[in-house]
This record gives sequence, C-alpha cells and structure tokens, in this order.
Amino acid sequence: MHQGVLKEIEERFLRYVQIDTASAGDSSEIPSTAKQLDLSRLLEGELKALGAADVVLTDYGCVLATVPATVEGDVSTIAFLAHVDTAPDFSGTGVKPIVHRNYAGGPIVLPDDPGQVLTVENSPMLEKKLGEDIITASGTTLLGADDKAGVAIIMTVAAHLLSHPEIPHGDVRICFTPDEEVGRGVENLTLDDLAASAAYTLDGEDVGKAVYETFSADKGVVKITGVSIHPGMAKGKMVNALLLAAKLVAMLPQNARTPDTTEGREGFIHLHRLSGTPAEAELHFILRDFELDGLASHGELLRSACATLQAGEPRAKVECTITEQYRNMRHWLEDDMRPVELMIEAIEQAGIEPAVKPIRGGTDGSRLTQMGLPTPNLFTGMQNVHGPLEWVSLQDMAKATQVCVNLVQLWAKQ
Repeated sequence: MHQGVLKEIEERFLRYVQIDTASAGDSSEIPSTAKQLDLSRLLEGELKALGAADVVLTDYGCVLATVPATVEGDVSTIAFLAHVDTAPDFSGTGVKPIVHRNYAGGPIVLPDDPGQVLTVENSPMLEKKLGEDIITASGTTLLGADDKAGVAIIMTVAAHLLSHPEIPHGDVRICFTPDEEVGRGVENLTLDDLAASAAYTLDGEDVGKAVYETFSADKGVVKITGVSIHPGMAKGKMVNALLLAAKLVAMLPQNARTPDTTEGREGFIHLHRLSGTPAEAELHFILRDFELDGLASHGELLRSACATLQAGEPRAKVECTITEQYRNMRHWLEDDMRPVELMIEAIEQAGIEPAVKPIRGGTDGSRLTQMGLPTPNLFTGMQNVHGPLEWVSLQDMAKATQVCVNLVQLWAKQ
C-alpha cells in the first residue's frame, strides 16, 4: 500500500486508542460499559462521512455498514469484523500512544514508567521489525491494539475501497462489536443483521498468521456459602467461606493445567477472579481446550474438587456452575475450507508467508462460525496484548490492509 495509506492507518489508530473502551465482565448492561459507545459513535460518523451505505449503530452496540459492490451478478458478500473494547485486565484510561520511528534495534523504554522496557527478550518479534515504525503506550496503560489495530485496518480498507470503485468486489459488510474481551462480542448480533456469506475477524497477532482453529471455552463459577457469626464467639460454629475458597484453589492443579504451565495444544483451568467475605465467596474460572473431551475433563475436575470440598464441610454450601462460552471454529470450517483457502491466497498475494496456526484464545469468529457463518481470523500485527508492553508495527497493519483488499477481489471471482 502507498505512503498515504500508512499515514491514514496511523492517524486512525492513534485517534482510536486514546478513547477508553474497557469492557466489564461483571456488568449486565449492553454493552457492558457505556464508554465503548464513545468509539462506536465516532466510527458510525466516520463511516457515514466516507460514503458507506446502511450505516447503523444498533441498540446492542454494534456498528454495521456496507461498502457497496462494484461488480454485478451473484457475488458473495463478505464481512470484516473487529471489536472496539479493550481488556479490563489492565488500565485503558489515558492512553498516550508513542510512535517510535524507524526502529533501530535495542530496548524501548516507556517514559511514564521507566521500569517498563520493551526488549527482544520479552517480545522476540521485535527483532524482525528493524526500520519499521513501532507504536507503544507510555508505560502505565495498555495500548489497545487489541483490537483497535483491527478497527483501524478495517476503516482504512473501507476508505480505500470507497475511493477506488475500479477495484472489483461484491458487497463488503463492516461490523464493529463491543464486549469481545468479556466473551459477549456477538451475543446479540444476528446473522440476518450481518448479512454475509463469509466473514473475517481482524483480531490476530503475527504477520501472516491465519487462524481457523481456536480454543473451545467454558466458564466456571463456584459459589461458597459459609456460616457467618461474630469471630469472638465463633468456636465450633463459624464456617469461613474464604478459607474454603483457599482450600478449593489448593485442591486444583498447580504445576499443570494452568495458563503458566501450558503451551501449544494444551488446555487449562484458570482462576481469574476471587471475591467474598467469611459468609460468602465466589470464584470465577475459565476453562480452555482445543478438544471437547479435554474441555469436559477440565470441567469434571473442577466439579470433583467442589464435591470433595462439600463432603468435607457439610455445613457449607458449595455450588459449581459451568456454562458454555464458545467452541473451536475448526469443527465447522473443516466442512467448507474455501474461506480459509482464500485467506491464505490473499496473504500470499501480499508477498507474505502464511502461518496457519491455532490460537490459544477465541474471537468473535468462534461464535459466528458456530452460529453458521464461517469466520476465520486474520493478523493485525499486535503484540504483548493486555498489558503495558503492548505494541504494534505500523507496517504490519498496512500489510493486513493489503490482505483485506486482496480478499475482497478474490471473493469477487468466486
């Protein structure tokens, strides 16, 4: 893509990351945080200004639009999706993006917290980015490249297609979702609303990465109700729910089946939130595995530990609830690999070596594929997401933009 596209991606990305859009898993609102709509409304206005058709901000917080077809006939409609929210794991308030021009190698010290230093040791991909423009935050917040890199790429693709009607393509649907980071990104989106026959999420990492296999995911919530009484007269009477929660954690694997002890195709049980009082405690787990039998075994292990805890202290009440979140998209995409094959061809056309690898996570595409819309995942270049050392290369975002432009033309030939 020419220099003007690089400049547009940069301007869009820097504008978007400065808007705080963290989602909240404990909220029942739609979207989970109202501040996500600050970016959604901006995108709605920008799409209208570009001349996109059918632009709407839905009552469930999705921005939808169409880049109209430039060819006639029965051509498939494809969609590009990205999520506006950032992970609640780390602060996204007051993001100050910094562009490190023409990266010459060596450590990058983030000025607002000099203890935060980006190096090839904590981010090996940095070694391959000499001469590129690296964008980081300032050290006290995440950057928000996950997934505002995807948002900036899709908006640049839309602007490019709308200003170049000579590029042959069918209808291209644009969709920006809220709440992906808390597992609710497409909870209210219907396939009729999206109105596409295939889709791609822009929510991947390394350049060339093409994903059609994700984790399958369940959520586990354990509620422990103890017996509360004044601690001065508690002997033989109190049952401390917090102590029982600690016992439950100790009963679960410590040196296996945890995020910090697994890699590749290994799944895990991850305790990500614990709260409560001596009267009542609640533990939140995420269960992940590429295979459904592996996922089921993680759930059974958690249930078994809860049953053992309950048997050891019958005066307490231990409730374990496991609910489905999303499933490995591979189970459906293997029935029709055309969206994957065209994605790989579009990457090759951009002069990039495709890297077809499973992702140790999930995307909105996991749910959409399960709903019946094949939705593999494309790279954006984002690295070290969900923390202060998050970064992205401007040139990597431009490469993803080119792949998307290639994709719409390949689909027009189908």
